[in-house]
Amino acid sequence: MMRTSRANPQPPINRPSTAHMERPQAQPRSAYARLSTISTRWMDNDVYGHVNNVVYYSYFDTAVNAYLIEAGVLDIHGGEVIGLVIETHCNFFASLAFPRPVTAGIRVAHIGKSSVRYEIGLFDDGADMAAACGHFVHVYVDRESRRPVPLPEPLLDALRALQMPA
Repeated sequence: MMRTSRANPQPPINRPSTAHMERPQAQPRSAYARLSTISTRWMDNDVYGHVNNVVYYSYFDTAVNAYLIEAGVLDIHGGEVIGLVIETHCNFFASLAFPRPVTAGIRVAHIGKSSVRYEIGLFDDGADMAAACGHFVHVYVDRESRRPVPLPEPLLDALRALQMPA
């Protein structure tokens, strides 16, 4: 048993309240505006036999940037405006593993002046509910100065296409 001195008590541990937080839930495929397939790779699996948690973030990045390139609004080599990830999050519900394909669902949850919040669901081949759901926020900046810039109109059009009806 640990004793503390009354003259020098231990300070309380400040933890954020979770009373307002709901438990994250897996989302269905229908919750996403666009679906695309990502191939798992041998190296994605870890010693436990499933895709390692850090790889899920790579899948998020791949799904979003592939869409932006296909939409013609991201020039990774010469574009004046680039998106920098400033926030990312993931909730895990089921395992993914090599050699099964993964379906990535993406949608846009919020468009700001110079930023956008993407939400992504990762689905095992044929599964109706996501194995993982997450988000990341891009802030769009000038390639040279790295200062935030307003979202260009062609990019806004591509982002609006990923918004789900209310």
